[in-house]
Amino acid sequence: MRRTTLIALGVAVLLGLFAVYLANLFLSRSEQRAQTVPTGMTKVAVAAVPLDYGVALTPDKVKFVDYPVASLPLGSFNNFNQLVPPGKSRVVLRPMVMNEPILAAKLAGEGMGASIAYLLPDGMRAATVRINDVSGVAGFIQPSDAVDVLITRQAPGEGNRQITDVLLQNIRVIAMDQNAKGADGKPMVARTATLEVTPTDAQKLALAQQLATLSLVLRKPGMEQNIPAVQTVGANDLRYSYYGSAPVMAAVSPIVRPRVTVNRPVRRQAPAPAPQRPATNSVEVVRGTQGSNYEVGGYGS
Repeated sequence: MRRTTLIALGVAVLLGLFAVYLANLFLSRSEQRAQTVPTGMTKVAVAAVPLDYGVALTPDKVKFVDYPVASLPLGSFNNFNQLVPPGKSRVVLRPMVMNEPILAAKLAGEGMGASIAYLLPDGMRAATVRINDVSGVAGFIQPSDAVDVLITRQAPGEGNRQITDVLLQNIRVIAMDQNAKGADGKPMVARTATLEVTPTDAQKLALAQQLATLSLVLRKPGMEQNIPAVQTVGANDLRYSYYGSAPVMAAVSPIVRPRVTVNRPVRRQAPAPAPQRPATNSVEVVRGTQGSNYEVGGYGS
């Protein structure tokens, strides 16, 4: 029994020493990790006022706040000279709200203007199309809206028949005319619209402007799905019941057949002679309000 007790005690001591070693190892590594992670606060440039597209950064529009060093956003600035080098200017490319960190990805290059080229994602192009007050939805399209592009052209090989197709779907509007600041709540009739498209779609737009008429259709914002198969619309489809489920109410014109008149000789009969009345002489005698006729002569006299 004494030997068994000594063995159990020895095993317990070894396990205790091993647990102490693991605890010391964990604590030492935690201390090393804490030493490598930056601690403390640093100054970060944020928007002192709401900043819109194309606004030039000046000291009155920027302020510096304390920010955890361990959570610094990529592309931040900690002093104004780093943000706007002396003798140069810098403009905003993406709208920012008050107290939002000013990052390099939201600004144009040093000394460069507010070009919409900065707003294009990788692999996309900016293409401009001509519009008017009708094809531009009466000026209610604003930058960042989504539109469909319709094309109206002459049907190939069918005379002068006009047809309309959907050329592009769910296209983002970058600018209307030269305004890329965004919606201000007021409709503005523009003459051009700049769209964000792929290189192939840019070629389609360039060709379509030469061969047909383009119109923009405003879409609802959100995750609305594109229509996989869009039907071509022609002049024959301009009737009430084509798209809806309402009963057909087509007005059928009555068939009017020409009336043919055949001229045939008509044999007219001589009118029957009027009956001859014998000539008489009569006298009317009026008594009060009543009159009486009295014959006084013979035939023909």
